[in-house]
Amino acid sequence: EKGREAGMSEMDALREGPVRYLGYANEVGEAFRPLVPRWTVNASYGLAGAYVCSDAAWRARVTSRQPAVEAADSLLWQGLASIAIPGIVINRLVWAVGRIPALRSPIPTLMGLSAIPVIIRPIDAAVDFVMDETVRKLW
Repeated sequence: EKGREAGMSEMDALREGPVRYLGYANEVGEAFRPLVPRWTVNASYGLAGAYVCSDAAWRARVTSRQPAVEAADSLLWQGLASIAIPGIVINRLVWAVGRIPALRSPIPTLMGLSAIPVIIRPIDAAVDFVMDETVRKLW
């Protein structure tokens, strides 16, 4: 990884282990959007946001780079890889499947939930690539 220090791999437990799924709490909320009150979906974004902030704070504390740079890198990466991109993907998937009359009911929710494990690694890799080729060259 061009823009990350070599020792950073030790810090990837929050991004590669089971805890990584906390960053996808909002996608679970998006998957359930047709079936639950709006506040439930909003709460799922709060949980994902807490995960994102925890990752940024932890990385800023243990890095040998400038802590503010590491926190900014983490917040940008997590904002894209955990919240924005997957949130749009799951929201649109659930919406599209819900538009098929024969598939209404819990099917859109199940489709959204089943997509989460499939999209994590490709989105993470794409965000790493884009950041390595752009903002990480600046810091």
